[in-house]
Formats: sequence, structure tokens, C-alpha cells
Amino acid sequence: MQKRMQKNKGFSLIELLIVIIVMG
Repeated sequence: MQKRMQKNKGFSLIELLIVIIVMG
């Protein structure tokens, strides 16, 4: 799980932004 999170560390911010934009 830690390895997967580390790989998706950069995508975490992008995904969060997309979710905010889609929700907004």
C-alpha cells in the first residue's frame, strides 16, 4: 500500500484538483 501511494503521490494532487473542479 505504501509503494502504491508513493507512485500515486504526484497524481494525488492532480486527482484532488480534478475532484474539486468536478464537484465545483
